[in-house]
Amino acid sequence: MNIKPIVVDYIGSVATPCKLKTSLHISDYLLAQEGYCVAVEVLEHKEVYNQIECTDETFRNYKEGDTFIGVLGARQALKGYSGRVPKHIEANDTLNVLNMGGIIGNCISILPELGPALRVKVLGAVVHERNGQWRHVRIQDFAIPAEEVLEESVPLVIISGTSMNTGKTFAAAEIVRQLTEKGYRVAAAKLTGASLMRDTRAMREGGAVACHTFTDAGIVTSSGYGVVAAAKGIIKQLNSYQPDVIVAELGDGFIGYYGVDDLLLDKEIQRFVFAHVVATTDLVGAWASCEIFRERYGAKISVMLGPVTDNEVGKRFIRQTLGVDAFNAVQDTEELGNLVIDRLEKLNAGTKGA
Repeated sequence: MNIKPIVVDYIGSVATPCKLKTSLHISDYLLAQEGYCVAVEVLEHKEVYNQIECTDETFRNYKEGDTFIGVLGARQALKGYSGRVPKHIEANDTLNVLNMGGIIGNCISILPELGPALRVKVLGAVVHERNGQWRHVRIQDFAIPAEEVLEESVPLVIISGTSMNTGKTFAAAEIVRQLTEKGYRVAAAKLTGASLMRDTRAMREGGAVACHTFTDAGIVTSSGYGVVAAAKGIIKQLNSYQPDVIVAELGDGFIGYYGVDDLLLDKEIQRFVFAHVVATTDLVGAWASCEIFRERYGAKISVMLGPVTDNEVGKRFIRQTLGVDAFNAVQDTEELGNLVIDRLEKLNAGTKGA
């Protein structure tokens, strides 16, 4: 394979585990597999969905002619671009940017309000020299090890929802902040979704002593395949920081392609969960969430939030008809935090009593 040096303008956050610099080497021999880093050139100007999250935690606007590092991956988003890794890739091929983290693939379905997915030209595969040999760079080589068994863990708060954009990340960051202010040592995670570091950054800013995502476990976009073992590996890693509690967000919804359902069904993970926080947009979603948790997961929702709780109508229905606590993460921040803290304190008191 032909190797040449290149200096790119920036590096997509999906490549964070690889700790790449903008000065690197690329090869004209590409492997069309998820997780492999590629150098690409922006082919056009775009007015909407035109930013990339970089490894330096900044967001930048794409400009035609910009070069950057992304990672090959698939995405199946209800409210975003969907795409896949093509079976074969060569230098100068045209692919698409599938999310703001820098996932690269062939777009097969768009969300109309976002317009067509940004087109990029493939320049080459990122390579590095190891023991005198050039090797392709992929995020799996820097991953937290997967774990098939989770034998122990500190208590978990799980934040899930009926879809994307229901306020899960904001709620997770607020819960982290309030637990931290109460004196708890908190670790945090995002266990499913399409790679983007903005979410765990909010949790870290809220006071989390450590944050990891599925990308740290070598996954570009979570799916049913491998997500449970990856999640157990992340939870085990977070326990090594000796937290009192772990707050974990599950990106997307329980019904979908991202593997949320698999995590909520896993009995090893669920036996450590002391609070299920669920976000939804409307009363049908609130009712369906209660039914799904009772019938499918054998669990009770601790508190419901999201746009359905934007006024008292939704809160009252959830409390009176569904029998579940309801708070708005923006309006009722303190009440939400107190509920989680109260449940954790009761759990700890019961553990000590035992």
